[in-house]
Amino acid sequence: MFYREAGQFKTSYQDDMAVFPIRQDRIGVAIILAAACAIPPFLDNFVVGTVLVPFLVFSLAAVGLNLLTGYTGLLSLGTGAFMGVGAYACYKLTTIFPGVNILVWILVSGFFAAAIGVVFGLPSLRIKGFYLAVATLAAQFFLEWCFVRIPWLFNYNISGAIEVPNRSLFGIPVVGPNATPLTRYYAILAIVVALTWIASNIVRGRIGRMWMAVRDMDIAAELMGIRLLRAKLLAFAVSSYFCGVAGAVMMFLWYGGGEAKDAFSINLSFTILFMVIIGGLGSLTGAFFGAALLHLVPIFLKFGLPALGFPIGGATAEHLTHIIIGALIVFFLIVEPHGLARLWATAKQKLRLWPFPY
Repeated sequence: MFYREAGQFKTSYQDDMAVFPIRQDRIGVAIILAAACAIPPFLDNFVVGTVLVPFLVFSLAAVGLNLLTGYTGLLSLGTGAFMGVGAYACYKLTTIFPGVNILVWILVSGFFAAAIGVVFGLPSLRIKGFYLAVATLAAQFFLEWCFVRIPWLFNYNISGAIEVPNRSLFGIPVVGPNATPLTRYYAILAIVVALTWIASNIVRGRIGRMWMAVRDMDIAAELMGIRLLRAKLLAFAVSSYFCGVAGAVMMFLWYGGGEAKDAFSINLSFTILFMVIIGGLGSLTGAFFGAALLHLVPIFLKFGLPALGFPIGGATAEHLTHIIIGALIVFFLIVEPHGLARLWATAKQKLRLWPFPY
């Protein structure tokens, strides 16, 4: 009888550590990246600036929070504040060193957010769970107070808002009023792809395995030789770095300026947390799924339903958004705690055993 091997199996440690171990996965990611680069020029500026750009910003922030909550098991409600630190750091660096490329300062601003994240991550050495969430919530309120009450942060502007200057790259305006939504989209896309690739390598290496050991059982991890001080503070630092970069991108490449008390409020922290919960804890792909779902729901209610012949008011759409998001959170917590990423993982497992999936 003739037997033929079916499926894709790992035969070496390099295959096990690969970012995309499945052939179809590699092809799918290549198609997605190609579409992300080729399709936006044919779209309207409104779609690019209202749908694609915010999706990338929220995805980057969700990736950062997922590194802390999903992979390390440390709950944080200060994501919005850490994003604000990155935005103000980028603003001050741009003001002090105007000759340096703005994209450089966007990436550097994340280190300031990482330093602040380490400071507010110190309570994680003694407390966890609900009490740690309260501690990070205190960081949210304290940093919000700093954004409003320290005039040096916003260069003593009477309005208290961040003013984004005009900056160019290779003669093309990247930030400021002269930058087109398409140019800002490509700049954000490059940052998100690069940082997601870095995050994927981190979680699949020694650091990621250390974080997951702390998440599963911190006492057992400490008995195995993992230093909890280093592991938890490193998780706060890396997560805050991603959130800080997301905040700088949000203010400079999406909003184009604004007030921090409105942009980086506690509502933003809860929104990012909901994206991680619905998308899937402990999954970088889930961060993108959650960001896409929670960002597209209000857009569909405001613009999709009227286009289909079901006009609704703005207030009604906002109320329906809260109802739908709350129902989705309850649904996924009860039915599928691992979120949308679990459904995607199940589909990939069937692809691995193709053409005989179980």
